[in-house]
Amino acid sequence: MSERIPDPTRPHPTGPARPRTVLLRGGEVHSPADPFATAMVVEGDRIAWVGEEGAADSFAEGVDEVIQLDGALVTPAFTDAHVHTTATGLALTGLDLSGAGTLTDALARIRAYAAARETDRILLGHGWDASAWPEGRPPSRAELDAATGGRPLYLTRVDVHSAVVTTALLDQVPGVRELAGFRADAPLTRDAHHAVRQAAYATVTPAQRAEAQAAALARAASLGIGSIHECAGPDISGEDDFTALLTLAREGNGPRVVGYWAELIASAKDAERIRELGAIGAAGDLFADGSLGSHTAHLHAPYTDAGHTGAGHLDAEAVAAHVAACTEAGLQAGFHAIGDAALTGVVDGVRAAAERIGLDRIRAARHRVEHAEMLTAQTIAGFADLALTASVQPAFDAAWGGAEGMYAARLGADRARTLNPYAALLKAGVPLALGSDSPVTPLDPWGTVRAAVFHRTRAHGISARAAFTAHTRGGWRAIGRDDAGILVPGAPADYAVWRTGELLVQAPDERVERWSTDPRSGTPGLPDLTPGNDLPVCLRTVVGGRTVFGPPNE
Repeated sequence: MSERIPDPTRPHPTGPARPRTVLLRGGEVHSPADPFATAMVVEGDRIAWVGEEGAADSFAEGVDEVIQLDGALVTPAFTDAHVHTTATGLALTGLDLSGAGTLTDALARIRAYAAARETDRILLGHGWDASAWPEGRPPSRAELDAATGGRPLYLTRVDVHSAVVTTALLDQVPGVRELAGFRADAPLTRDAHHAVRQAAYATVTPAQRAEAQAAALARAASLGIGSIHECAGPDISGEDDFTALLTLAREGNGPRVVGYWAELIASAKDAERIRELGAIGAAGDLFADGSLGSHTAHLHAPYTDAGHTGAGHLDAEAVAAHVAACTEAGLQAGFHAIGDAALTGVVDGVRAAAERIGLDRIRAARHRVEHAEMLTAQTIAGFADLALTASVQPAFDAAWGGAEGMYAARLGADRARTLNPYAALLKAGVPLALGSDSPVTPLDPWGTVRAAVFHRTRAHGISARAAFTAHTRGGWRAIGRDDAGILVPGAPADYAVWRTGELLVQAPDERVERWSTDPRSGTPGLPDLTPGNDLPVCLRTVVGGRTVFGPPNE
């Protein structure tokens, strides 16, 4: 499939014709080419050599710059496989309620934000989670009207699948009160939510959008993230937002952006339009269902705390038609699917497409499923048979898993314990790509790796090495690139430099009991991610040989 995917590993060329050469030495280099490597040479936008310090002197005379690592760790840059960039930037630069501990606190923050943003046409905010508040409910419309002084406000729940809004915003969206998902004084979902979101985001000026996108990319770079998968679509952000982001990324001053556009296609003409937008797939958040937190994920059995099973948006036939059309056109297909019924529908649909056009073609296309939380043994087997990539977010389990978490409240403890079975996916041979779904959970790559290792359901945790690989090389493989996300000669020079503690090697079948520094393992070490330990601090991020965070190249 890789020959059909545009190469995002080459920023616009600048500078002298001769490739610039950089030697990094005196640290630890995480490379399977040499598990004891302490130095690395980068020539232009590619890795040229990895090895031990004693051999580095032979390169010192011919390089343009020498970076003394002083014991720092060099790893491949992370790939965040699921991001909403503009929304992330708006949360960074605007009203973010993720830190609000109570309803009263949230309303105070809304009131202060409204007072400080007197000229905004519509107030935008994100991140409330009533399941974590002692009041146990979101703000009412009357409370929001009072806190904003009657101004339009759009405020998304942390999962971005529902929102609370003021009366003034509803009045700006004709017909919204008749749409599916509208309730008189409850969070909006489904079509009603999409309608108010489009109205709210339509007021974001190009300057505000550019500021938000730049802020999100800068935050990603500061965390050692070298590439992100933007999951956009007509119900999420809009074409102008998507194309502006891809244009910004092509300037080469931050992480790479690989774009997915979530729209069903039925013909070659549809596929060409997807390509013209700059997307590599009609995938990402193409909604088969919603979210567990908003009671909109599609389940086989009713929610424990609600008398319904959520809603499915695509049946198996629609999935099959889309997957077949994408495969014929050389595009990736993909779906947002969280509930067990939604995942059954996706697997059944992809299998039906395979019966129409051939299993080998489906497998070669590396279609993907976002979130994939309520998997069963049958759907895991289906992922493996069909070579579907599971694009997953371990921070979801860290935030909402466990016996007392939101998942248990929504599903009951028994069903909640089945969620996010990463170990079973890997055992079955399912490719994993890790991400954040930012702003749903923050950009936090090492925290994501830790959450995958120290899963709240112990049996679902995976080794640090497997999680790290899924968050680096896994993201590249998910776009059909097998030559990247790894520090070996010839690979793209996308790497990060970290200040960290002792490096350890973890046995693949244990989480913490067998941490070791035994050099006979022949395996590159990783930081000790045991909860309570400090996570690594990023010192430098390099994308295609260009520093996008940290001290500039000389």
